[in-house]
Amino acid sequence: MKLERNCPLYFPHVLRLLFEKVMIRLFIESRSGPSPLCELLLEKRTSSSESQGTGCGCQGLKRDGAVDISDGNNLKHHNSANVYSEKANETPHAAEHDVLSKLVHLQGGWFMMGTDDPGIPQDGEGPQRRVWVDPFYIEEHEVTNQQFQDFTNQTGYITEAERFGDSFVFEGLLSEKVKSTLSHAVAAAPWWSPVKGADWSHPEGPDSTTKHRMNHPVLHASWADAQSYCRWAQRRLPTEAEWEFACRGGLEDRLYPWGNNLMPRGQHYANLWQGDFPTQNTAEDGYANTSPVMSFPANGFGLYDMVGNAWEWTADWWNIHHNTEEKKNPKGPESGTDRVKKGGSYMCHKSYCYRYRCAARSQNTPDSSASNLGFRCVLDPDP
Repeated sequence: MKLERNCPLYFPHVLRLLFEKVMIRLFIESRSGPSPLCELLLEKRTSSSESQGTGCGCQGLKRDGAVDISDGNNLKHHNSANVYSEKANETPHAAEHDVLSKLVHLQGGWFMMGTDDPGIPQDGEGPQRRVWVDPFYIEEHEVTNQQFQDFTNQTGYITEAERFGDSFVFEGLLSEKVKSTLSHAVAAAPWWSPVKGADWSHPEGPDSTTKHRMNHPVLHASWADAQSYCRWAQRRLPTEAEWEFACRGGLEDRLYPWGNNLMPRGQHYANLWQGDFPTQNTAEDGYANTSPVMSFPANGFGLYDMVGNAWEWTADWWNIHHNTEEKKNPKGPESGTDRVKKGGSYMCHKSYCYRYRCAARSQNTPDSSASNLGFRCVLDPDP
C-alpha cells in the first residue's frame, strides 16, 4: 500500500503528532512535579551529555615553551638549625596558626586499588588489584595558602608559575578586566586560558588575592613546587597507592571516600560543580570556587577533601597499563612525561569530569599549574 503525504499513517505526520502529545503531557506534568516520563527523558539527556567529554580539560594544560628556571631556588628543610634566606630572616614567622598540617597515622596493609568498573577506562583506572602499603602519616587536609605563604616567607621560594609569568585559570572566575587581556585559550577546552600574573597568591590573575582565603588550599602549585614544599617540611608527596589507600578511608570497593552515594541523606560531602559545566555553577554545596579546608565531612581515617576542592599531586609518573598482580608499595614507572594527580576538584561534574572517585586519576606535566591544582604531603614513620 502506498502512503500519501496526507495519509494519517504517513511517517513524519505520525512523528509530529507523537511529539505534540509528548510536549502537551510534559507541560501538564511539569506543573505538578516530574513524572516517570520526565525522569526518563532527563536520564536520557544526562546520559547524552555525559558522552560529550571525559574531563574539564585540565589534564591537557601544558606550557608551550621552555623557560630556564633551574637556578631559582636553593631550599633548606624546615629545621631550626637551618639558616634561612635573607628574606626569611627579615620576615620572622608569627606563630598564630599551625605552620604544618596535622598528620594522621595510617596503619597501612592490603587494599583493593583501582576498579573493575571504570568510569573513565582510558585513564587506566583498572583493573582492580591487591596492593600493600606500609604504615605512613598523611596530612589531614590539603596544604593551605597560609601554610604555603609561611614556606615562601621562610625560604624565599619562587614558584614555577611566577617564574614562567603565567598560569592556567578557569575563565568563569576571571574579572572582565583580566578577560579583556586574554589572547588565546586552550583549543580543546576553551574555558581554560593562560593568564599573565596568575600564581598561588593571585589565583585569578593580578587583580586577585588570597588574603580572604588563607585557609583554602593553595593553587597554581606545580609538581616541583609541591615537591619543594614537602622537602622543606621534611615530608614528601604520597605515591598514588598511598593516596588511594588514604582516600578509601578503610572502605573497600566504594566509589567515594564515604561510600557509593554521592549525597548521603541529601547532604554534600565534597566541593564539586553543580549545574551545567562549564557555563553555570549553581554552587548548591555553598562554593563556586575552592572552599576552606575541612568544610566537608572527613572520611573514616579523619581525612578531609580527599575528593573535590583541589586536585592533588602524587609522586608517581603517569602510566595507564596495569595488571592484577599483587604489589607491595608500588611507586609507578621509573620515568615518564606526566605525573599522576588524584581527587578531582571544585570543577568536577559527572557530565565532564567524573574523577571525584577514589579510583579515578588524571595527569599533568610536572611544570603545569592551574587554578584547581594543589597537594598534600605524607611522612614516613621513624625506623
